[in-house]
Amino acid sequence: MSISEPQPNIGLTTISRTVASLAVGVVHTLERAVVGEGRMRTARGNAWEAVCADRARADQRAELNRLVAELTAARAAGHRPQRDRQPVA
Repeated sequence: MSISEPQPNIGLTTISRTVASLAVGVVHTLERAVVGEGRMRTARGNAWEAVCADRARADQRAELNRLVAELTAARAAGHRPQRDRQPVA
């Protein structure tokens, strides 16, 4: 008497996962070879780049707010009545 083991079913999803896994491995190896070990992108590097980009956007926003405030103040000063303006010497 022989007891046969159940054969695992190999379906389309199994093949797709295998191909995707192999493709990721090839891309990862290729990236290491082309870019170099020290220049590979990592989650930490991506996070730091995002932090730097956020800081740069905040600086630009602060500069723009400062310029708008200056323009608003200059425009408000320009609309004063003639008697409030000081003569230019």
